[in-house]
Amino acid sequence: MDLESLVAFAASNGASDLHLESALPAALRVRGTLRTTGEALPPKLLLEFARRVIGEDQWPHFLERRSWDLSRTIHGVRCRINVLQTSRGIGFAIRLLSAFQATVEKLNLHPDLKKLVSHSHGLILVSGPTGSGKSSTLAALIQEINLTDCRHIVTIESPIEYMFRPRKSYIRQREVGRDTPSFEQALLDALREDPDVLMVGEMRDPETMRLTLGASETGHLVLATVHSSTCAEALQRVVSAFPAEIQSSVAAQVADSLVAVVTQRLRFRQDLNMRIPECEILMATHAVKNFIRNRDFFKIASPLETGAEHGMWSFQRYRTWLDSRTNWSLPGQTPEPPESEPEEAAPSPAVLPAFPLSGKPEKKPSPTIATSDSRPSGRIEIEPVEGEFGKILKRPGEQ
Repeated sequence: MDLESLVAFAASNGASDLHLESALPAALRVRGTLRTTGEALPPKLLLEFARRVIGEDQWPHFLERRSWDLSRTIHGVRCRINVLQTSRGIGFAIRLLSAFQATVEKLNLHPDLKKLVSHSHGLILVSGPTGSGKSSTLAALIQEINLTDCRHIVTIESPIEYMFRPRKSYIRQREVGRDTPSFEQALLDALREDPDVLMVGEMRDPETMRLTLGASETGHLVLATVHSSTCAEALQRVVSAFPAEIQSSVAAQVADSLVAVVTQRLRFRQDLNMRIPECEILMATHAVKNFIRNRDFFKIASPLETGAEHGMWSFQRYRTWLDSRTNWSLPGQTPEPPESEPEEAAPSPAVLPAFPLSGKPEKKPSPTIATSDSRPSGRIEIEPVEGEFGKILKRPGEQ
């Protein structure tokens, strides 16, 4: 048993997520439902998986932090991986990303979303609960720009999930921890890199939010994600992340820069045998901006319900549109467009030292990971840009 075979099994069963935990069987999330399969996984086996995927160079950082985020292409499937220490030993949370290049059409999103990226500056927020497809929608909007406009796009992600092949646009992708030490540093750098479009993978803290809002006010189109269940909640979450004494000025800043908020959730369609995104779309009209500026977020529901002529969609009206829709993009229905063709071999990037997690000097002796017991127990494809982890799984089966 190896990690590749587990990912292949998950992909063949249509799973969106694969969970591995010491002394527990593997768990698959299929159509939103979690189910276990197989026998319990030995802690020693998962420890070996973790060392190979993370790599010996980064292993001391994992031992210090006790968690690690990365992305890999495993068995032809792009995966977002979180490796974590638990009470039982080592655990994996693996998100299996779509095998195709995300576009508005392929994700079965409303074509109105394409209009959002026609703006030259401002802030577009994509929100929703965990696992609702925010990253895929964000990738579809970036791909729409890439296919239709000549712009300089800089993405800041942790980790990189979708690899873009530049078409009309010039795209740079930076991974936090590998290419830049933090979201904050990457945003400061980006303002000196002549970008037209900035994509921030996730606004996690007030400093990242402050820099993101600042970038949206300085002539850049900024796309970012935030966790929330409605558009009003997404805006309130951004403003309330700041100290109370400056929330009024932050609310004014959000109101001035906002283009739109897209909140989405996934609903399983029995007739299509797949999950379809349902969206709530809030456009930044004058009325909406006044509510944001006055922090009357509870009043946003009214213009959202009545703002169809401005391109707004409530969840209920969007569901009605989905129920009347007849043309669907199904997985494997059409061949991949040219942007998904294999890329030409790129020269290996120079290996730079990893960014330390703290200012302390690195200690050579590394602590060991505790496991609940010591029971004993092809090929991972690495994207060309993953030069930092070139040693991963060079010798499969090595103890």
